[in-house]
Amino acid sequence: MKKAIILDLDNTIYPVSSISENLFSVVFEFVDSLAEEIGTEEIEKVKAEMQRSPYQQVAKKFNFSEAAKNKGLDLLKDLEYVLPMQPYEEYKHISATPIDKYLVTTGFTKLQWSKIRLLGIEGDFKAIHIVDPQVSPETKKDIFTMIMNNNNYQPEELLVIGDDPESEIKAAASLGIDTFLFDPEDRHTGAVVTHSSKSLKDAVATFM
Repeated sequence: MKKAIILDLDNTIYPVSSISENLFSVVFEFVDSLAEEIGTEEIEKVKAEMQRSPYQQVAKKFNFSEAAKNKGLDLLKDLEYVLPMQPYEEYKHISATPIDKYLVTTGFTKLQWSKIRLLGIEGDFKAIHIVDPQVSPETKKDIFTMIMNNNNYQPEELLVIGDDPESEIKAAASLGIDTFLFDPEDRHTGAVVTHSSKSLKDAVATFM
């Protein structure tokens, strides 16, 4: 049995697709305005990537100009979500399990906190950490290391649950922490992970 688990938020506890139309309407209008700069054929790719990755990474990947990157940052840094939200149905199996839980998510601080509160999950966690590139150079790997050091956990006593092989999964693996990749659409069939499943419920068996 593990002593603690660390979870990602977006596309792990809830599906970003369930809120993207309302959340990103203004931002997607901005992305549409970049058609001449980045190419019309790239616009839908940018929108899809924004639902999976931090904005700063998307801007870099698609070669936004400095002006475009900054305009997007200005739109997003004070954004909050205000409509009702629901976690994945199977998240209840994790939230009900009596084990120490930590939430580590990357994004804009105000936006991430608005989602956490609307989901009603704040009380599920021993601590919540938001990795905001606009505020600090800290990474998820830095936060995982801090959690271990502050609580005297050994890597083998932890499990990281997330949806992104190149983010929390990669960071955990570099520290020797077991990983559970939640992949409901089989998007990452070749990913190197300790455990992988389409079902979030299956994660419980890996840490109990």
